[in-house]
Amino acid sequence: MLLDAALAYARHGIPVLPVHSPAADGSCSCEQPGCARPGKHPRLRHGLTEASVDPRRIEMWWARWPAANVGLRTGVVMDVADVDSPGGWHGLRHLLGGAMPAGPQVRTGGGGWHFWFRPQGYGNRVGLLPGVDWRGAGGYVIAPPSRHVERTTYYWVVGPGAEPAEAPGALLGLITGPEPPAPRGAPAGRPIGRPDRYAAVALAAEVDRVARAPVGTRNDTLNRAAFALGRLVGAGLLDPGLVTGELTAAARWAGLGQAEIRRTIRSGLTAGRRQPVDAERRHVA
Repeated sequence: MLLDAALAYARHGIPVLPVHSPAADGSCSCEQPGCARPGKHPRLRHGLTEASVDPRRIEMWWARWPAANVGLRTGVVMDVADVDSPGGWHGLRHLLGGAMPAGPQVRTGGGGWHFWFRPQGYGNRVGLLPGVDWRGAGGYVIAPPSRHVERTTYYWVVGPGAEPAEAPGALLGLITGPEPPAPRGAPAGRPIGRPDRYAAVALAAEVDRVARAPVGTRNDTLNRAAFALGRLVGAGLLDPGLVTGELTAAARWAGLGQAEIRRTIRSGLTAGRRQPVDAERRHVA
């Protein structure tokens, strides 16, 4: 089945590469102790650069490694928005005005999503949005029916026969700009693409994180979120009243008491506003 899928992708012009597979005990077929990416890194010595659409080469690879996961090189037929958290899902939908792309969609083995878009000619963006990476030129994704370390399988929600969607302007604005920072702090020297849109998505992601915080981490999560958003408030990218209201509602949903919520948000926002994000140079003022 894995070989058949690899050959089918190649017939559509997508360069394919064999990827290590996870073992039943959670280890990786690379046999490296403590592998950080079990079932997600290339088997080939030269990695992504050897990806191919040649059926004979693909058959040779899977004859040697019949359980290999299937990797697809991005930036040729498609780019991929890789969503790996509920906050990322919420943030991407917020950025796109509540609409989801109409092209191919994959449910990943880890519970995330891959959304295919037409190639934009740009490279990878790690942290394009909180919980969303962009796989473009020089990248790859794991494709169905590959297996995940959690013993789940990647599968299609909207199949690859659908045309990849055009990247909407709001999303393209982030892709074409230099890689934006995570809202909780970032290295200096890189500007934020579309600061207003980025701030709105950061707010949505932090609010989602607070609402989902497990017992024992709720106050700390709220404090961190208030600090992160306070940096954006200090830069003039978010309204403090909006941030306070959204975080308060999320924290009450999580089960925190009103006095604790008020005190924690005030403290986090105050500290964050003292270290505002510089949207032009991406460093603390």
